[in-house]
Amino acid sequence: MPLSIINSFASWVLKQRIHQIELFLKYPNEVQEELLHNLITASENTVIGKQYEFSSINSYQTFTERVPIATYEELQPLIERTRQGEQAVFWETPIKWFAKSSGTTNAKSKFIPVSTEALEDCHYKGSKDLLCLYLNNNEDSELFLGKSLRLGGSSQIYENNNTFFGDLSAILIENMPIWAEFSSTPSSKTSLMSEWEAKIAAIINETKNENVTSFAGVPSWMLVLMNKVLENTGKESLLEIWPNLEVYFHGGVSFSPYKEQYKKILPSKDFKYYEIYNASEGFFAIQDMNNSSDLLLMLDYGIFYEFIPMDTFGTPSQKVIRLADVELNKNYAIVITTNSGLWRYLIGDTVRFTSLNPYRIRVTGRTKHHINVFGEELMVENTDQAIAKACELTQTEVIDYTVAPIFMQDKEKGAHEWMIEFKKKPADVGLFQKVLDETLQTLNSDYEAKRHNNMTLNPLVINVARENLFYDWLKERDKLGGQHKIPRLSNQRDYLEQLKEM
Repeated sequence: MPLSIINSFASWVLKQRIHQIELFLKYPNEVQEELLHNLITASENTVIGKQYEFSSINSYQTFTERVPIATYEELQPLIERTRQGEQAVFWETPIKWFAKSSGTTNAKSKFIPVSTEALEDCHYKGSKDLLCLYLNNNEDSELFLGKSLRLGGSSQIYENNNTFFGDLSAILIENMPIWAEFSSTPSSKTSLMSEWEAKIAAIINETKNENVTSFAGVPSWMLVLMNKVLENTGKESLLEIWPNLEVYFHGGVSFSPYKEQYKKILPSKDFKYYEIYNASEGFFAIQDMNNSSDLLLMLDYGIFYEFIPMDTFGTPSQKVIRLADVELNKNYAIVITTNSGLWRYLIGDTVRFTSLNPYRIRVTGRTKHHINVFGEELMVENTDQAIAKACELTQTEVIDYTVAPIFMQDKEKGAHEWMIEFKKKPADVGLFQKVLDETLQTLNSDYEAKRHNNMTLNPLVINVARENLFYDWLKERDKLGGQHKIPRLSNQRDYLEQLKEM
């Protein structure tokens, strides 16, 4: 069958989903209420369902009164029972897959349950919807005339008590439907290689002669791969290698610090960037418009959403609200109840809503990844945007960074200390520091108030990192590739001190 027919047919099939998306756009809160009811009903006979008497829960209020907000540590005993082979603990159908995730704040591994329903109705559905929304916005796309270059995690699948665990990307590849395997490169065998540096070389050899029309992965690690591709081929632009490239699907970390570097190696005004928001716990949101940083919250993936305003998070006055009660431009911690049996689970991410009709969000950081030592409430969204602006104004490029507080001592005021690894260093570090500080003040009024006349905070301090510092730090901890990320912000100095010692 000619590729043009395959492209047209695949586009037609995917775009049939638009009508279902329009349904939850029109009735978002009703869709969420029905979804919660279905999750509760399906789990009545599980251990957790009996514990909280799901059979008699008939309202959202009753649900919140009986089922507590839970962290991973609080759910871990139930998860371990399932990993040891017991079923119907927190979800109705057997669970044999667990996404292993260490996160960025805890070296201890987490094992996130992944049900068959979550694979089909959330993760794969999200991947198809990403393509559906992209194709709906780009009628002349020829995406399926070529392949998508994917860059996933570096962990293989391991078996224990007839249950299996690995990176989410490895689980998705292991269970991948035929249509996805057919349209992707490199091969599953290469994608699942454990040793990062050998894997990069294998990916380059396997893909450089393919007709790649899109690529997908975390921006920081994808940039490493793309620069290696250019180095290997001797080309200046990725379009010289893959002339039919049209879109990069990205997620995992903010794209802001890397956007200008991508524009240099993809010098085309027609090239598209599409962002997603997914995690081991689920697929949550998708960019649904060209040239936008707003993500459409997907409401029919078997995930019921609740939110905790960050101004009360972790305090005695903490309150939890449902989707119908959120407000624009406030930071919220996300709470999810899912079709993998995560009940009122605090995933650790923070978002703010940029639109309420439809519900669109931007990811602003992590509940543990912000700095509020001096009341400045600095979020990752602030620092990513400030880094991007400082790079633009000083003709600089950044590879990675982390920030920690300098605590007040004696009569000395506090400050923020940055460790920044530059790809292209600023000609004047002092100017970069000044622009960064001033931009942060324009983005965050709390930071501005603390910086006013050096009232509480002295000017920020910048350490210029040696070459490959962050790479070596991750390599030493066996965290190269995949979803592993540098902790951007911390209320403690642990990460910064470790980096200064290397």
